[in-house]
Amino acid sequence: MNKFLLVLTALIFSKVSSAQIYYSDVAQTFHNNCGHCHNTNSHGPSLLTYSAVAANLTNIQTHLTSGYMPPWLPDTTYSRFTHENVMAVAARQLILDWITGGALMGDTTLAPPPPTYSEYHLSGTPDLELQIPTFTSNAVSDDSYVCFSLPTGLTADRIVRAYEVVPGNHQIVHHVLVNVDTTGTVVSDLSGTCYSIPGEVALGGFAPGAQPTVFPNSSILKMGIKLKAGSNIILQLHYPMGSDGQLDSTRIRLYFYPPGEPGVRPVHVETPIQNWLLNIPPNTVQTFSAQSGVLPNNLSVFATFPHSHKLATDIVNYAYMGTDTIPLIRINNWDFNWQGYYTFKNMVKVPAGYRFKGTHVFDNTTANPFNPSSPPIHVYAGTSTTDEMLFDSFQWIDYQAGDELIDIDSLLENDPLLIGVNEIYAPVYNPMNSFAYPNPFNNTVNITYNLAHSTMVNIEIVSVTGKLIRTLQNAFETEGSHEINWDGKNNFGQKLNNGTYFYTIRTNETVSTGKLILISGK
Repeated sequence: MNKFLLVLTALIFSKVSSAQIYYSDVAQTFHNNCGHCHNTNSHGPSLLTYSAVAANLTNIQTHLTSGYMPPWLPDTTYSRFTHENVMAVAARQLILDWITGGALMGDTTLAPPPPTYSEYHLSGTPDLELQIPTFTSNAVSDDSYVCFSLPTGLTADRIVRAYEVVPGNHQIVHHVLVNVDTTGTVVSDLSGTCYSIPGEVALGGFAPGAQPTVFPNSSILKMGIKLKAGSNIILQLHYPMGSDGQLDSTRIRLYFYPPGEPGVRPVHVETPIQNWLLNIPPNTVQTFSAQSGVLPNNLSVFATFPHSHKLATDIVNYAYMGTDTIPLIRINNWDFNWQGYYTFKNMVKVPAGYRFKGTHVFDNTTANPFNPSSPPIHVYAGTSTTDEMLFDSFQWIDYQAGDELIDIDSLLENDPLLIGVNEIYAPVYNPMNSFAYPNPFNNTVNITYNLAHSTMVNIEIVSVTGKLIRTLQNAFETEGSHEINWDGKNNFGQKLNNGTYFYTIRTNETVSTGKLILISGK
C-alpha cells in the first residue's frame, strides 16, 4: 500500500511539474507590472506583446531574479502608498518558470489584450499646456541643468488641480523640477548651470517612472496649488552628460479647478530636509542626516519625494518629537533611476512641535554597482550626477480633524483624470485582512489575520526605524482566521519602552502591516 502511494504521488508530481506554461499565462502580469513604463510611448522597451517580451528574455530573467524589476523603492512594511507596483512572489516565479521552460508562445489569442498607452498619463483636455522651444542638449562632458521660463498668460488667479510633465525625449530627460515665478519676470537660463531653480512656489516635478501629480477633488477633500495671474512656469530640466546634440521639446499640461471653486485647501510643497555638507571619502560607507525646524502647526502630509544620487543605498524619512516617531518613507535599495513623489494611501498627521528628519546611507566603494567612478573618488554635496545630494521634499496641507482617515487611494482610483489613460493595473493579491486589539495596549495585544489559503506565515514586530524587535511566528498556517498575541517584549524577553511599533504579516503572496502603541512598557 505504501509503495502504491509513493508511486501515485510521484506520478502526480511528475504530471504537475511537467505542466507547460504559455505566454497567455503570464501576459497579464507583464501588463500589470511592466506596461506603465515599458510601452512605445515611454522610456523602456515595450513588453506588451509576446514578440516584444521574447526579445528581452535575458534582461527580464536577470532583473526579476535580482528583484531590480519591477521598480518599487518604498518599503511597504514601513509605510503605504497609492499605486504600489509590487509584484506578488507567485507571479514573479511564474514568469521565471515560463522563461526557464522555454518561454513558450502557445496560442497568443488566449492572452488578454494589452492596454493602450498614449504619451499622456491624464485624460481629458488640459486647461493650459506649455512647451519649451525645441532645445539641443548642451551636456557634453558634464550634466546640464537648464531653466525654461514659460509665461502662463493667465489674466486671473487659478488653482492647479493636477499636472503632468511630458518629456519630449525620454532618453535624455533625467528629471524636471517645476516652480512658479509669481512675478512673471524670471528669464530662461540655458547655460547648463542653472542649478538652483528660480521661482517662489514649488509645484513638484518629474522623473522616469513617476506618476503625474493629481490632487483629490471630491466632496470629502479638495486640494490644489494657487497659480497667480501673470505667473511664469519654470521648468528645470536635467540632461545627462554625453547627451549633447540630441533634441528635446518637453511640455507641461495643467488642469485647473473652475474659477471661484469653493473649499479647495492649499497645498504646500517644501524641501525641509537638506544637507549640503556631505563629505564621502573613497572606499567608505557614510551615513548623513538632516532635519527641519520645529513645525509651528499640525500638518497632513500628502506625498513625499526623497532624493539622492548614485552612491545612496538607503533612505529613511520620519517625523519625531523626543522619542516618539512617525514613519514617512523607507527605501532599503535606493535607485537613482526611479524616483518621484509617493502619495500616501492615507495622509499622515504630523503634529506641531515635531520635526522632519532624513537619514541617507552612501556607499562609495566598489561594492556599489551604481558607483559612477571606478576606482571610487572623493565625493561631496553638489548638483552633478557624480556629486551627492540629501534633498527630501513633501507635499502637505494644514491639518483638519479626520484628515488621516480619508482614503486617498480610493479617491484617486476613481478620479476621472486617471481613468482610462495609462492606468496602472493593480497587482493581484490574495486578500489578507488584519487588525490589532486592544490598541493602544499595556500588557498584551492580540493580532488577528485572515488567510485566503494555506501558506507559510512570518510575523514580526519592528521599531519605527525598521529594526527587528521580535519574531512571533514563522510557520505554515491553514486557510481561515488566526490570532497571535504579543506581550511587548523583544526576542530576549526584555520589556520594551513605551512607544510606537509595527507588526508585519508576510506570506508568499502578500504583506499586511499595522501600528501598535505600547503604553505601559519599561
